[in-house]
Order: sequence, then structure tokens, then C-alpha cells
Amino acid sequence: MSAFFVSTVLIFFAELGDKSQLVALWFATRYRWWIVLAGVSAATLVVHLGSVAIGVAFDELLPERVLLTLVGLSFFAFAAWSLRGDTLEEEPGEPRLGARFGALGVVSAAFFLSELGDKTMLATVSLAGREANTVGVWLGSTLGMVLADAVAIAAGVIAGKRLPQRVLAVVAALLFVAFGAAALWAAWR
Repeated sequence: MSAFFVSTVLIFFAELGDKSQLVALWFATRYRWWIVLAGVSAATLVVHLGSVAIGVAFDELLPERVLLTLVGLSFFAFAAWSLRGDTLEEEPGEPRLGARFGALGVVSAAFFLSELGDKTMLATVSLAGREANTVGVWLGSTLGMVLADAVAIAAGVIAGKRLPQRVLAVVAALLFVAFGAAALWAAWR
């Protein structure tokens, strides 16, 4: 499978039920859907570009077997993280930056910060260290993230609808386990 396709599918399912998806849903209840989608897209492009750069740097520094082992184990950790789930502990109040930067700036900044150190960012780092086509990983992971957050934005627009979070978390976990097993197999065969 191509790096673009693998990244799109894996990050799409990893993002479902994630705290940053909850941030997108929350913003969709406050701002126009296209502003939220544009802010999510801009922040994701930047975060995932940085994630790919980190993944490539690790790939250059570590032997392939060590890197694949770390990637494989990290995917198992992401599977557990998916099953555990994320919550938005408190809803932020009215954004103070809104008057200065507008809705697009607020959404972009908040989404950027919510993604730092998130499982989808770390999964992108792992994919970039494993795949030769880093541009495919960057664009695929960005597309997967934006598509998943578009689902949350639609849910935010249609108030009262709930996604079957547990089913989505299990699907994401199964994908992480499959990719983790494949990485470990490649490292130790």
C-alpha cells in the first residue's frame, strides 16, 4: 500500500474519538463550519509537517531494526490509547484571542495546541520513520485528520447527534495492532 493511503486510513481512524476531534466538534457549535474546517486544515498541515520531519530525523539516527521495533511498539501503545479514549476535561470559555485574530486564528491556534504530543502526531512520526515517501505520509496523515475532523464538525453542526465512539475506538485499535505487528515482523523476520 502506498504511504499516502496507509497514512490517510490510519490517521483517520486514530483521530476518531480523539480530544482534538472533540475540540473541532465544540468549535463547530460556535463558528461557521467552513471556518472550523479551514482552521483544522491549516493547523494539521503544520503539525504533521513537523511530525514527518521528526520521523525522518529519527530514521537517520537509528538503525532500521531499532526504528521498526520502536514503531511497532508505539503502534501497540496507540492501540491501548485508542481503547482508553480521550476526553475534553473542561470546556474553555469564550476565547480571548477572538477579537484580535478572529475565529480562524482562534480555531487554528487551539487545534494546533491540542495536537501537540497527541497520538495522531506520534503516529505520523512513526509512519514517517517507516515509509520512504514522506510527502505521502505528510499529505495522507493530513487528509486523514481533516476527514475525521470533518465528521466531528458535521456532528457539531447537527447538534444532539452522537458518534458510536466505542466502535470507532476498537477499529482504530485494531488498525494500530495490525500495523504494529507488521512493523515488528519486518524488524525481526
